[in-house]
Amino acid sequence: MQDQLKTSAHEWTILNILKWTASYFQTHDIDSPRAAAEILLAHALKLNRIELYMRYDQPLFEKELALFKALIKRRIAREPIAYIVGVKEFWSMDIAVTRDVLIPRPETEHLVEAALSLLPIDSALDSRNIPKRILELGTGSGAIICALASHRPEHIFIASDRSIKAVELAAKNAKHHNLNKKIMFFSGDWFMPLKDDTHLFDMIISNPPYINTRLINKLQPEISMYEPVMALDGGKDGLCRLRHIIDRAHTYLKPGGSLLLEIGHDQKEDVSRIVNFCGHYEQLVFTKDYSGYDRVVQMKKR
Repeated sequence: MQDQLKTSAHEWTILNILKWTASYFQTHDIDSPRAAAEILLAHALKLNRIELYMRYDQPLFEKELALFKALIKRRIAREPIAYIVGVKEFWSMDIAVTRDVLIPRPETEHLVEAALSLLPIDSALDSRNIPKRILELGTGSGAIICALASHRPEHIFIASDRSIKAVELAAKNAKHHNLNKKIMFFSGDWFMPLKDDTHLFDMIISNPPYINTRLINKLQPEISMYEPVMALDGGKDGLCRLRHIIDRAHTYLKPGGSLLLEIGHDQKEDVSRIVNFCGHYEQLVFTKDYSGYDRVVQMKKR
């Protein structure tokens, strides 16, 4: 690549460097090569992707070419685009991401949809006009709790993560979307910081680690090499964190309160057994993702 881009920068217009980069990415088995080229070039030039189409004949200066080349190298090394540009869209919101947190995925929007369906606007508050209390465990970038708070601002939102850096980033995202006064963040390992006399919650929601430990190194490089293992590793059977939450969440839920979890594509039967063995829940419902896999489980405290 070094030799190929030695040509004078003024000979590299936006159009021809996009074509070259897309072809280069394709030869290196990079997913969606054209889209990747556009996102990285727009980032390097501080433009929106649509603006690239309006400036196809614009040449790149030497500094712009050098910066773009550095971004290309990072992507060829299989670093996810979201980490390179520092942002990922989720629920139509720009969410800042770093390597301290998982990159929000489209499948997780089903978790948000399920939660919102239990908090309809026309009956969000009970007859005493009391807002509901929602707790997210393992908030990461804060994508889920921000999405919920943006649509149901009348409620009380609390989110936690064992990673202080993740909590700081989540708080930053909440502030960016003017939700910092709607969400309270704290750092801690699952339920550990919560006291026995904690006010009970109407909903607990989480996208916990659910990947089998031995499978993590077999995931695509963008995940296994860059995303935080702590946010992926679900133990030797992939169910350790799910089991922990299911076994303890009822203690912190009001009667009839809801627990919602994202799960692995093949974990429906195992999760069902865990829930039934626990014995504190009813109305077990699974929701499929865009690929037809059971991705979200919801249940109510008896």
